[in-house]
Amino acid sequence: MTRLLRDTLQEWADETRVPHDLADRALRRRAWKPVGMVVLAVGLVAAIAVSAVGLRGAGPAVRDPQATMHAATGVTLPPRPSPAPTDVRADTEHSPPVKLIAAGRMAVSAYYTTRRERVSDNEQRVVYRWSLYDPRTDGYEETSWAWVDVAPGLQVAAVLEGELISKRLGILDLNTRQILKWIDLEHPVGSVTWSPDGTRVLATAYSGYPDILQGKGDQAAVVPGSSPRTGYYIVDVEAGTADYHELPPMADAMFNDDKPFNVSGRQDLGWSLDGTMLWAPTSTTPDRVFYTLDGEKAEWPKGDRYVDYSHISATSPNGRLVLGPDGLPTKITDAGTGQVVGQQRVLQLHAWADDENVIALGCAGSCESEFNNGLVLVSVDGQRTTQLGANRDSDKDGSWRWVLTPR
Repeated sequence: MTRLLRDTLQEWADETRVPHDLADRALRRRAWKPVGMVVLAVGLVAAIAVSAVGLRGAGPAVRDPQATMHAATGVTLPPRPSPAPTDVRADTEHSPPVKLIAAGRMAVSAYYTTRRERVSDNEQRVVYRWSLYDPRTDGYEETSWAWVDVAPGLQVAAVLEGELISKRLGILDLNTRQILKWIDLEHPVGSVTWSPDGTRVLATAYSGYPDILQGKGDQAAVVPGSSPRTGYYIVDVEAGTADYHELPPMADAMFNDDKPFNVSGRQDLGWSLDGTMLWAPTSTTPDRVFYTLDGEKAEWPKGDRYVDYSHISATSPNGRLVLGPDGLPTKITDAGTGQVVGQQRVLQLHAWADDENVIALGCAGSCESEFNNGLVLVSVDGQRTTQLGANRDSDKDGSWRWVLTPR
């Protein structure tokens, strides 16, 4: 088995947040194009059965009967800081971090580690352990929630009760550590993500736990085409309502080069940059497809450019520059002409801190190992680099992965 195939299988096995989020994909992330995937699929047939099913259309919107009972019992969300802080905060001594990491308009609001848990002789599941920003200590606190996402402004978080998928979504006040509101759901969900304006929560529903691996020991891997996604909720936090929409998973169509597909079990949905549309991740290029809020297929929003597999804009706040793809070096281009305006000696560009600096994944020393890496702040011209987080072995089990949120 080639290293590329091994790395890809490992990525599917460790598939995390979409990587709504996500901006924090493992370094093994690859932007797969449909062309040539048939060749890869042939190598998988001997080990796993692949089912090529057409992408099914979205079903009608359904009001969750339990959520309807909460229609008049929403919560008033605390205001976002104004003006938002823009200082640079670093913790280069601890991995995972103990103190807040932030730069400019973005902060590490949470991070997670993963571990494999044996379910049976031939089945494992990937389990997440989350840590949340704690304003009381200006650091991070480990939690027992199944999934978390912090709203822009770092005042509240959406959390899922339990360890795996959950029917109970909570709105947590980060300052008091008290649940402001519990929202009971009819369908279990496996992830949550806040809308860009911090008023709604998108929760992806699954009929079973999405992070299941088949096989023994280190050979266990995701079975393509096995996603249990059923749909999603859009939760209006202040109104206290939760609207459910059916949306089956994207099919595993590895033998069809003409359509996007997704081989992963976890297929979490994300928001468009303006919060008027949703997107679902693919295993192809482009890395996502878009839907209306009602689950109907839609065109890519005009002018939107994203950091791969994330909800983060690749365009600078002033609209002039665009973050390039992974590489060593990486590149930043002019939004209008496409001309390269700067190169950076880093591995990945993750988010704009401001119009002149980017939060990125840097490598230790002279980059002898791409897996020995950590968060840095780098200038557009690549001349200034500031270490934000301690370097760590991202290829090691239990390595922490960050989530970036607007401050």
